[in-house]
Amino acid sequence: MSQSDDILELARHRRVLRAADVRQQGWSPQLLLSLQQAGKLHRVAHGLYSLPDTDVTEHQAAQEVCQRAPKAVLCLLSALQFHEVGTQLPHELWIALPEGTKAPAPGHPTLRVTRLRGAAYSEGIETVTKHGAPIRVYSVAKTVTDCFKFRNKIGLDVALEALKEAWRTRKITMDEIHQFANINRVDKVMRPYLEAVVA
Repeated sequence: MSQSDDILELARHRRVLRAADVRQQGWSPQLLLSLQQAGKLHRVAHGLYSLPDTDVTEHQAAQEVCQRAPKAVLCLLSALQFHEVGTQLPHELWIALPEGTKAPAPGHPTLRVTRLRGAAYSEGIETVTKHGAPIRVYSVAKTVTDCFKFRNKIGLDVALEALKEAWRTRKITMDEIHQFANINRVDKVMRPYLEAVVA
C-alpha cells in the first residue's frame, strides 16, 4: 500500500483527518492536497479533511471544532443537546475555552465561546469517541450547573428544564450536582430549585 492509500484508510477510520494526524504517522501532509485535488478527499475546514462520501453525522461539527481547537469543550446548550437533555436545538456550537486561549478561526459552524478558569474549566470533561474522532464535552451534572452559572446568557428557564429532566431521567445525582455547584459557585442560587426537584 502507498502512503496515499494509508491516508485514505486512516480517513475511513477517523472520518475527520487532521494534517497533524498524517505527520504523526510519518507521512507527508502534502499528500492531503494531492488527494483533495484528485477528488479523493474533501477539505471540511482549514487543516481538516474527510472522504467525499462520508455521511455528515450529527456530531461532525463538534468533531471538527475539537480537532481545530484541542482545548475546546462542548458546553451549555451544545452539551445539553449532546447528552439529549431538554429541548434545546442550538444553531451555534457552544464551546468552553480556558481564559487566554485563542478561539478557533471563524467558520462553520458558528461558535459561541465561553471563557472559564481553573476548576470551572478543567473539571467534568468527558472525552467521547464517535466514529473514530474524539469529542470533549462536559458531563451532564457539570453542564446543568454551568446553565445556572450562565443563566443570564441562556435563560433561567433553560437551566430549570435541564435540571428537572436530568434528575427525572437519572442522568445526575445530587452529590454530582453539589460538587459542580460548589466549583461554579452557584450552590446558593441552586438550593431552592434542588429542594423543589427532590421534593
